Amino acid sequence: MLDFIAKKLFGSQADRHLKKISPVVDKVNGLEPEIQKLDDDGLRGRFMELRDEVQGGRDLDEILPEVFAIVRESSVRTLGLRHFDVQIIGGHVLHEGKIAEMKTGEGKTLVATLPVALNALTGKGVHVVTVNDYLASRDAEWMGEIYRFLGLSVGVITHGMTPAERREAYACDVTYGTNNEFGFDYLRDNMAFAPEQLVQREHHYAIVDEVDSILIDEARTPLIISGQADQSTAQYGMIDSIIPRLKRDEDFTLDEKARSVMLTDEGVVKCEGILNVENLFDPGHITLQHHILQALKAHQLFTRDKDYIVKDGEVVIVDEFTGRLMPGRRFSDGLHQALEAKEKVKVKAENQTLASITFQNYFRMYDKLSGMTGTADTEAVEFKQIYNLDVMVIPTHRPMIRQDHADVIYRTQEDKFKAIAQDIADLNKSGQPVLVGTVSIEKSELISRMLKKMKVPHNVLNAKHHESEAEIVAEAGQLGKVTIATNMAGRGTDIKLGDGVVEQGGLFILGTERHESRRIDNQLRGRSGRQGDPGASRFYLALDDDLMRLFGSDRISGLMEKLGMEEGEAIENKMVSRAIENAQRRVESHNFEIRKTLLEYDDVMNQQREVIYTQRREIMTADELRDVVDGFVEDILEDLYQALESDKDKGKEKDKDEDQDKDMEAHVRARLEEVFDVKRMDEYDGAVPDRETARKWVMSILDGLRDQAPDHFTEILRYFLLDSLDRNWKEHLLNMDHLRDGIGLRGYGQKDPKQEYKKEGFELFQEMLYRIKENALFSLCHLRIKAEVKEEEFKHEENTELQYAGGGDDDQPDRTVKRDKPKTGRNAPCPCGSGRKYKKCCGS
Repeated sequence: MLDFIAKKLFGSQADRHLKKISPVVDKVNGLEPEIQKLDDDGLRGRFMELRDEVQGGRDLDEILPEVFAIVRESSVRTLGLRHFDVQIIGGHVLHEGKIAEMKTGEGKTLVATLPVALNALTGKGVHVVTVNDYLASRDAEWMGEIYRFLGLSVGVITHGMTPAERREAYACDVTYGTNNEFGFDYLRDNMAFAPEQLVQREHHYAIVDEVDSILIDEARTPLIISGQADQSTAQYGMIDSIIPRLKRDEDFTLDEKARSVMLTDEGVVKCEGILNVENLFDPGHITLQHHILQALKAHQLFTRDKDYIVKDGEVVIVDEFTGRLMPGRRFSDGLHQALEAKEKVKVKAENQTLASITFQNYFRMYDKLSGMTGTADTEAVEFKQIYNLDVMVIPTHRPMIRQDHADVIYRTQEDKFKAIAQDIADLNKSGQPVLVGTVSIEKSELISRMLKKMKVPHNVLNAKHHESEAEIVAEAGQLGKVTIATNMAGRGTDIKLGDGVVEQGGLFILGTERHESRRIDNQLRGRSGRQGDPGASRFYLALDDDLMRLFGSDRISGLMEKLGMEEGEAIENKMVSRAIENAQRRVESHNFEIRKTLLEYDDVMNQQREVIYTQRREIMTADELRDVVDGFVEDILEDLYQALESDKDKGKEKDKDEDQDKDMEAHVRARLEEVFDVKRMDEYDGAVPDRETARKWVMSILDGLRDQAPDHFTEILRYFLLDSLDRNWKEHLLNMDHLRDGIGLRGYGQKDPKQEYKKEGFELFQEMLYRIKENALFSLCHLRIKAEVKEEEFKHEENTELQYAGGGDDDQPDRTVKRDKPKTGRNAPCPCGSGRKYKKCCGS
């Protein structure tokens, strides 16, 4: 109540901030007559002068009004579009590193040109992030006219480009691309083996379009580059065949809210009998138990034509937030294979992670980050907590006059869909265009079948029928048009009203049920009422909708009964609508906690990732690597000799722990022989040398390698250092995945799983760093140069198939690409150039 009174008296924080920006808008407007007098060359020349001043140290905020005025005039001359005052406000908010919430049709694409041009003056590059390749290419070409007019270079990153093309695009002042491409390029750069293979430069400033979709909806799915693991897929089909024999509530329990499944004691016994195993929880059978649970999830929690479709013999994921197909993206942890077994298509082998990052941690790398969307205010708390981004609601250019009707609630799905079909038919007769929003392919096709029976012409836009998306959406505002769409409705394409439609009341938005997130509902509503156009919206609900059934609680059902609803009858009641909105808030809060937990776990990995990627970049770019290798030698010897030397220093009694001393010496001797190959030294007689002698021997072995190949010594070192780092990092990622899978069980032992994950993850990381050093030294000390060394032997060129998961658009049919990667391991060709395998040549 006090908060409400304070807002009434002083205005909200956003209101106060917008008042501060008003004088800046006045300055921009005041400069307009002066800027208009300049010819094209004069306008461009002044912009270049400002660039020199910025790169000489002048602050961007000082020149903001003049730059904004120049960009606005350039837009008028190139595109015939003049930024409104509210768009100037939006541009200022984006420059400050905040999120600008702007209603659909308010021209977000044009708004971005203001902060993009301003920040591009630094010469460090600006990234404009979009949700698909079509929008990236469209905006780069369309808005690029302004940038090119001013003398700025513009690049675009799309799927299928070569590394050279990507490098050129990233070198531009302004670079457009999708979140997936930016993220994957970052991961690929950290798998490169030479500086010339890098494509990205520093992460200076990014503007994220549809920021809620990318930073919140996509936040639960990390970007992953993976290679195929050597595992059999036969087990998935065998496990799938036993699932029909398991009964719900008898053999397993299902929690639809948490989307989890558990075997009962009876179910465990039944599975043990079917599989002929004595104990399903025995460590040797833990994989069987895991496969059973994943198969149960596939059958009980994942629905065909809602969560995924089967296309061309493959299971393709459907994005729950946008309704788009995601070719190439695969559920992890064996779930995708379980779905393939369920649908009787070819089961592909599981993949092993080679590199991964969440969008949360990728975008937090930018020095300055901002975003724009039509719907962000409902997630303001999450944006602030996770990304430290404030949300500012920008006023509309013209008043919003769309009528948002109260929800209509029915008892059953059948009653609801009959009413929906009838209302669509009635609206169609009047000529008012209708956009019908559904949450699944299945529901969109159900309505389509009903309308066909009623002979109502319509278009269907879903993941199965998406080829003409832009055209269908563009025509959705014409007289008499009926468009049925999943949640992807109109993404990036405004629905403009045709002739005579304003008189009919504008575009009518009909939602067939509420989404878990209010933001998705608001996105659907936002397709109508753009720039002061008339319009209307209404959502149709039933008591057995998923949201109502799982989260609405019995309270809503009780309210309905008190209101005396009969079959086929609908009610509009604000109390019920509020109860539904509260249910949505609970789900949003639950999903926020999931994303927050994911980030807390990934923060552990992110710290490790930064250490590895920094070390890797230093190895790749260093002119001299001998100091690095010498440091590795010192670290390994320190670890080997520390315990041995400390025992001798204590002056122990002669007859005490002699066996232990012998064991310790035997261990040191074995490691010296195995890692450093000291047996090749003439002075070695089988006795353990002192630390200084061992160090001299190892250094002489490395010196001998340098003498044998002086011109290529640094490249040889680089090859084996990167090879060891990459192999051990890959294994570490797998170990961390396994640790994460089982860490939740620590809660039963009264331990905090997150703290345990941090502690054990750190221990695994320390072990990995040691193995990197040890493996690299093993390879270098066992290497024999038997032929002339050719530098190209160390260029690491081999085509290896890598899988890209965690992103993909419907216009990107194949996310599996060919990529240069080194031939590594003991079965790879020997780098000495002999043509033999490494293990039978220098590694023998």
